[in-house]
Amino acid sequence: MRAMNASEIQNRLGENLKRIRKSRKLTQLALAVQADVSEETIKNVELCRAWPSEKTLSQITDALDTDVYALFLPTATSPAVTSRVHAKLKSAIADSVRNYVEAVLQNLTKDEQKECCAEVVSS
Repeated sequence: MRAMNASEIQNRLGENLKRIRKSRKLTQLALAVQADVSEETIKNVELCRAWPSEKTLSQITDALDTDVYALFLPTATSPAVTSRVHAKLKSAIADSVRNYVEAVLQNLTKDEQKECCAEVVSS
């Protein structure tokens, strides 16, 4: 099994975003409003014109009430994927997000870390 290139991953993201949005009976504008992003952002991600930031991706998945990993799963036109593969994908994405957060936290000062952690605990 060969690794996917960035373009293939971006295509998968766009296809899945559109499929999930439509399954929720949402227009691009309705999803954009719920996710607090521009309609242009939704359109550009679906059409593979732009990569969303981690924050934007989180806002979109929250609005769709789905996990981030669902946007990167093989599409319905892809070969069948077992739950074991789904679990591996979910774990890999979770590890990537965890590593990103840890890297960001390491770059914060002690006071910024305390402030950040206090906000997370209070929400």
